[in-house]
Amino acid sequence: MRLRIWPILLALTSAIFFSSCSGPTTPSPEPNDDGTRNETDRVRIAVVTGGHAFDVPEFYRLFREVPGVDAYPQHMEHFASSSEEVRDAYDAVVFYGMERGEAPEVGPHFAGDAKATLERIVQRGQGIVILHHAILAWEKWDFWDRVIGHDERNFSWKPELDLKIEVADTEHPITLGMADFNTIDEGYVLHGKHDGQSTILLTSEHKDIMKEVAWAREFGKCRVFVLTLGDNPEAQSNAGFREVLERGIKWVAAQ
Repeated sequence: MRLRIWPILLALTSAIFFSSCSGPTTPSPEPNDDGTRNETDRVRIAVVTGGHAFDVPEFYRLFREVPGVDAYPQHMEHFASSSEEVRDAYDAVVFYGMERGEAPEVGPHFAGDAKATLERIVQRGQGIVILHHAILAWEKWDFWDRVIGHDERNFSWKPELDLKIEVADTEHPITLGMADFNTIDEGYVLHGKHDGQSTILLTSEHKDIMKEVAWAREFGKCRVFVLTLGDNPEAQSNAGFREVLERGIKWVAAQ
């Protein structure tokens, strides 16, 4: 008699265990009629890396701590080889890679079609954030020049500079109400010109870097936010940097 009870108890235990593990399924919130999202909704972003070393634990910690954001860090190969359904579900894509040359159409079978993947983002109008050394990625690809708004992206750089960052546009949603701030970070000089279609948001007068530190623009159906800051954990922990990054992500995601 005791032996017959064991299968019943085992079945009940298994049912309780799997029920507790699966939890409720919550569908992603739908955008409002005007394409925006409520402040209580979390922004779903892909954070795409590749072609440059970085402090992995601290960089991932940064995106875990951005308020109102669900971040999914991944290598460019993984992003490009994901299905369109998966990629299209992101509200915005943050680029932090520094791949050289031109985005490839053909690579290893697991790497996907990077060029078509990036062009699709613009066609669909997903938000784009170009973060720090991603401004230097695919420097021979004129499409990426147009996304960023710069006609030439050969560069020079200097690390660990003491920078005073000034708010250049006090009315744009990203920088509205923001104060100037100081940070220790790497700076760039791009040997080319802006196309004049961007709104310059942050600047610095440091002699070793270009004046433009952050700008916003629209390209095709996309909102694009370019932020040249964010080289290392010290820079990424800066309150001013974190504030403008959060605002930039939510602006490109139309929140």
